[in-house]
Amino acid sequence: MSKDTQTNQVIVYTTPTCHFCNAVKEFLTEKKVDYKEINVQADAQAADDMIRKSGQMGVPVIDIDDQIVIGFNKPKLEELLASV
Repeated sequence: MSKDTQTNQVIVYTTPTCHFCNAVKEFLTEKKVDYKEINVQADAQAADDMIRKSGQMGVPVIDIDDQIVIGFNKPKLEELLASV
């Protein structure tokens, strides 16, 4: 499969004031990875979904094809994104 063909579904759970959330979004943008951002401060249902998936109340939480990454764990993100 070509590296240009992205098949990952990436969801980033964030809040507007989270520095590490911004770092994750910048990292994904630099890597040309499309992602869906969900502001859990503005969406209580999304916050509940994030907590159910991750067991965490803090952000960022990144969901890559149902694999959860907590915080800006760059090596783990690179590993999951490379397995396209």
